[in-house]
Amino acid sequence: MVRTNSNTTATKAVPELLAPAGSLDAVRAAVANGANAVYLGASQFNARDEGAQLSLDELRQACAVAHAAGARVYLTFNVLIKTAEMAGAISYLGDCIDCGIDAAIVQDLGAVRLIREVYPSLEIHGSTQMTVHDGSGALVMQQLGVERVVLARENTLTDIRSIRDAAPDLGLESFVHGALCISYSGQCLMSGMISERSANRGSCAQSCRKDYALRDATTGALLDEGFLISAKDLAAHDYLEQLADAGIGCLKVEGRKKKPEYVATVTHAYREWLDRLSRGETSLPPSDEVEPLVQIFSRGFTSGMLSGRGGRDYITRTQPDNKGRLLGVVVGREGADVLVDVSAPIAAGDGLGFEEPTEGSSATIGCTVTAVRTLNVQNGVYRQALTTRIRVPDAWRVVRTYDVQLMTGAQASFVDVIVPERTRIRLDVRVFGHAGAPLKIIWTAGEHSVTVKGEVALAPASKRALDYTQLREQLGRLGETAYALGAVDISALSEGMFVPVSELNRLRQDAVTALDEQRGWDLDAATHSREEAIAAAVAGKGAPARAASATAADGVQLRAIVFNVADALDAAHNGATEIVFDPFLRHPPIPLARIHALRDALTAFGVTLRLRTPTVVRPDERRTLDKWLALELPLLSGHLGLVREQAALGRDVIADYATNVFNPHTAAFLFELGASRIVPSVELTLNEIGQLVTPWQGALQTNLSAAPVPFDVLVYGRPEGMTIEHCVLSAAFEREPTTCRDLCVQKHTNVTLSDAAGYAFPVATDSACRNRLLHSRPIDGAEYIATLWRQQIREFHLLFNVPDEPVGAITRNYREVLNAAMHGIECDTGVTRRALGGEFTRGHFMRAV
Repeated sequence: MVRTNSNTTATKAVPELLAPAGSLDAVRAAVANGANAVYLGASQFNARDEGAQLSLDELRQACAVAHAAGARVYLTFNVLIKTAEMAGAISYLGDCIDCGIDAAIVQDLGAVRLIREVYPSLEIHGSTQMTVHDGSGALVMQQLGVERVVLARENTLTDIRSIRDAAPDLGLESFVHGALCISYSGQCLMSGMISERSANRGSCAQSCRKDYALRDATTGALLDEGFLISAKDLAAHDYLEQLADAGIGCLKVEGRKKKPEYVATVTHAYREWLDRLSRGETSLPPSDEVEPLVQIFSRGFTSGMLSGRGGRDYITRTQPDNKGRLLGVVVGREGADVLVDVSAPIAAGDGLGFEEPTEGSSATIGCTVTAVRTLNVQNGVYRQALTTRIRVPDAWRVVRTYDVQLMTGAQASFVDVIVPERTRIRLDVRVFGHAGAPLKIIWTAGEHSVTVKGEVALAPASKRALDYTQLREQLGRLGETAYALGAVDISALSEGMFVPVSELNRLRQDAVTALDEQRGWDLDAATHSREEAIAAAVAGKGAPARAASATAADGVQLRAIVFNVADALDAAHNGATEIVFDPFLRHPPIPLARIHALRDALTAFGVTLRLRTPTVVRPDERRTLDKWLALELPLLSGHLGLVREQAALGRDVIADYATNVFNPHTAAFLFELGASRIVPSVELTLNEIGQLVTPWQGALQTNLSAAPVPFDVLVYGRPEGMTIEHCVLSAAFEREPTTCRDLCVQKHTNVTLSDAAGYAFPVATDSACRNRLLHSRPIDGAEYIATLWRQQIREFHLLFNVPDEPVGAITRNYREVLNAAMHGIECDTGVTRRALGGEFTRGHFMRAV
């Protein structure tokens, strides 16, 4: 959709402008300021668990407001959905469709499959939490039936062009403004592991906005401290033309939890800039037009990674919240007033923050200005006397955190956007009656019609006779009902008749009750039909699509995932049946020749070798990966595109936990893509894993004879809590990203981020200079092996991704636990925990997100 001013003609197609809305007022603000579409969440299954949620009634009103302005409405249905929730989720989506939404933004792959079947006409957009960042991932979206995908925020313009070329028929959407996640969306498990508030379930605790210390784990040296993984806010207004030319069809503003005034201000700015672009005006927005965006909310702005990876300036470092707009400094006092020199005038009602000028200091004083006097203006500097209740030292910085004039103007921009009244059903009536007989009225509302007869006989009127005016007044008192009175036909009513007003009221009430009952029957029938369709789809779409791969001779596979040869051999010698090698986890990658030698050594020992790919493979990294794929080893991959692509080539590919399999419908889709086996999400509980694998379970006989299911479970190790394009180590030393490998290869090979509680999260800098932030403690699920065995799970993963782990001892302990489960005997499951000194976590086996 191209929006133009009334006096101009568009000369260039521009992307759709998509604004956030967490309330009805935000919807009004968005459409009043030029949004082509709004995205919002209802009260269930959207990735904002508190605030930014609309009831179904509000959603219906929001759709009416948007559609009246010619804008579309996209529902955020963007969380991972558990097996037991799926039928209810698809039913709830139907309620939202009834409210008038135009599309749904979906994260869960299984949910997309079901939506395609139950609501085939609904437009589906793939959420950014699907982690689509390359052409192979985009092709998965096409196969799934998605019309548009929201690309990863980390994509460069070059990446976007590559994705467009790979999938030219897929709509592409990109964030253009607002808060940035430091981790690839969909790959952040940190919040859930720490607090049970999963970012994939709409409950992110914003672990990235915390204060951290970067330390060398070997020496204990402090390398950096502050808000080291708190990204600045995105503001890509200088890249609008490039984004359009690269193939982006929709530009998205983040901020469903922001105030309507924020929505109004940001939408207005981008609408103006896009309209200029449509007229062929390609100059960049001047600073004075950007300043309202800084003022309304900003953690500091970055253009993101559109032109390449961000360095030290990509993050906030000193504080993670709204910075406000820096105006000037305190220059003294005049009586009780504070004197300031500022670059823009301050007004009564403004909110100010005064900051200590000392570098690194976080000391602030806040206030609201009650009165202000402008003393003089010289060279664009305003000297003003501020009436406040605080005393502020000289030289402190003046920051405006609340601009009363900006807020007032934003509010005024949407004051005339009216929320339409609820659409009522037209109710036509025909009135029949003559003297000595009761009144009869036929009430018709669309397809429904009822006849109501009175209990009082009509009689000649002695004073006021029944007429059109009285009947319309009494029968039209429909209050908060679903109806509005239409035509009133009294041609069959004798003239000069009388009936008490109470009788008319009763007839009206009886008619409404009867019509509601009829409509209720139809609604129940439609609901029942929908629920039957949903039940059939849910039951049918979880069926197995691929048989399990062969297990080891004793019925058990114990896979050890390692990143160095010594650990591989140690695990193999202590009971691992397969080694999964991750050469990409840390710098420098192991030479290919050593992998050939390792494969030969393991083969001689009766152990197979599998390659683990990165979950993120940007287009310019593919050439490096192809050298490893040429080894023709079986694969473990959390990258959806690679699962599809490599399975199509006949490769044995296990889908790793990063594919976020939460339910049988997602699992079935991955088997359709060609996955031989699946590792469920590490955010599932023991019971939820059981529900996931149920469709693949054979008849339970004995523990030994039960057919295994095609699922592996990660029972030991540190999951990757975040996958981060930003490098904390290069930022600490103010080095250029990707050109500073001496830091992670030689000087600081083992670093951690520590939080205020003292938990240390290992940071692995991988072969693409990406940071993989690992959990502070390993999961130990040994005590749950027996239960998993009863669920017919026979293949298990041990993840060793930090230096100096006791790989052999842990592998041996797990082998003994598995042997006990296989023979149905008790064993000591606490050996590993004692070896770890009690520093472990049970993960989510018993903690639901």
